[in-house]
Amino acid sequence: MNIILFSRKELKHRPEQLRKMFASISRHGLEYSINEDFAMVVESLTDIRIDSLHRYCNLPPSTGDDILITYGGDGTLLDAVELRPTPTTPIVGINCGRLGYLTADDGEGIEALFERIVERKLSFEPRQMLSVAGDLECGDNALALNEVTMHRHGATMISIEATINGKTIATYHGDGLIVSTPTGSTAYSLSAGGPVVDPMCRCLVLSPLAPHNLTMRPVVVPDSSHITLRLSARGGEAFLSLDNRTYTLRDGATIELQTASEQLILATPHNNSFYDTLRDKMMWGVDNR
Repeated sequence: MNIILFSRKELKHRPEQLRKMFASISRHGLEYSINEDFAMVVESLTDIRIDSLHRYCNLPPSTGDDILITYGGDGTLLDAVELRPTPTTPIVGINCGRLGYLTADDGEGIEALFERIVERKLSFEPRQMLSVAGDLECGDNALALNEVTMHRHGATMISIEATINGKTIATYHGDGLIVSTPTGSTAYSLSAGGPVVDPMCRCLVLSPLAPHNLTMRPVVVPDSSHITLRLSARGGEAFLSLDNRTYTLRDGATIELQTASEQLILATPHNNSFYDTLRDKMMWGVDNR
């Protein structure tokens, strides 16, 4: 089995966790590759030295039996989606960030995590993604795991006409519109007033951003929906964000969204359910009276 490690250099890495990670890799005799930025951080914080054969700059090599491990927060895991050698390469996240809905391991059980990897006892969940096409330049594989957001650039309100399977649902006047997957329901959509959705549900959520019409509310639609967004930016520009990647849109741009045929395989290191994570992260079980 080949371990692909990924992290970002600007994070607050914990030397003791890094030592445990590499000790586990060595103890189990695992092959590994690591992105250049992460390798430099590891060498600067520990006495571990990583030779050039184990480093990658753009895309990691595939052995056909890989697992991608991210060290950071949910944003780090989202960055790593494009690094999967194949669409079926599973991802598991070690959380050294803040909230962490996708990065289920809290970093305190690294040895146990590698034990489960070696024994092939990890659970896996397929997570649907959004496929994006239309008037933007973002390559041939424009996918989003959490959400696609059309939002204003500057102080001027924008208008977005949204249609579902060719039928107009609404024209949103305000700061923008979020189209979220169930996985992304606990991300940007949640802060905009959207519902919490079990990631195994087959749906998409449209959540308006600061709507000028106060009767506007989030709408849940089937994941089979073909969504078209048409921008009116009063002759200016707006932004389109795919998770944590942002592109500029011109006035009049049209964007087409639908559920991607490709899914993300998210590895869950523990037996915790989505509801366990929800109670823990949102502290729903805490009595603050």
